[in-house]
Amino acid sequence: MDIRVLRYFLAVAREQSYSIAAERLFLSQPTLSRQLKELEEELGKTLLIRSNKGVTLTEEGMILRKRAEEIVELLEKAEQEVKNSSDSISGKVYIGAGETYAIKLIADTARHLQADNPGISYSLYSADGTDVLERLDRGLIDFGMIFQPYDSTKYEGIKIPLKDTFGVLMRQDMPLADKDVINLSDLKGQPLIVPRQQNHNTQLSQRIGIAEEDINIAAEYNLVYNGSVMAAEGMGYCLCLDKLINTKGGNMCFKPIEPKIEAECTFVWKRYTVFTKAASLFLSQFKQDIDNFGN
Repeated sequence: MDIRVLRYFLAVAREQSYSIAAERLFLSQPTLSRQLKELEEELGKTLLIRSNKGVTLTEEGMILRKRAEEIVELLEKAEQEVKNSSDSISGKVYIGAGETYAIKLIADTARHLQADNPGISYSLYSADGTDVLERLDRGLIDFGMIFQPYDSTKYEGIKIPLKDTFGVLMRQDMPLADKDVINLSDLKGQPLIVPRQQNHNTQLSQRIGIAEEDINIAAEYNLVYNGSVMAAEGMGYCLCLDKLINTKGGNMCFKPIEPKIEAECTFVWKRYTVFTKAASLFLSQFKQDIDNFGN
């Protein structure tokens, strides 16, 4: 399987059109069609279906698209690492993180390095902890910021000194908005907008102490901004961390949960990883900044 043909396939999948993809790739349409037909013959599967509405992916095509994107991204990362292996420190540092105010510490380290190392740039990937660890395993990112426990035989980590507080984001005209804090019992039977996770009811029951049968999940979100929009439309109460949505001057408010629930995150990386000079310098500076935090 040729990486060049994978790029062709991704272009057609993205544009949903052979003609537009061919134009973007500076190819003739017959050449592009032939290359992708040969790819389908090589795999023994139909990947793309043409219709009057454009080009759609088959189930096998969707699987290949996901993997092809990872392959191309990993290749581009490897090419950049080789090109930037000279004495000067430049290149991109890849970091995956959940939504947390602790991202401020990553920004602080990047700012500290910026003056003396203007050639270093950063790629931030937002995802939950499972996705972040998966990308670490595949070499698609250098570091991750996660909330969940991790295998210390597989990863190294630094505990982050900043803590996020769980609470409820809601419209100011919602019944619970008059409270200074939200008791766990207040959430019983209420429509909840929750972070995406497996076994929602079980995990929420364990985390906030409500029986599974009393948990009413109205919606789930991957990015807290999307959850905040649902809450702003009055769909329910959005469970999230503090400091992520600015509620000043608007019709939204954030109330902490009582008893207080805090989230601790960890900055992790794979053991025995050979870092680029840029990633190695970032890690060294980050450790120094964490040691000096609060001083």
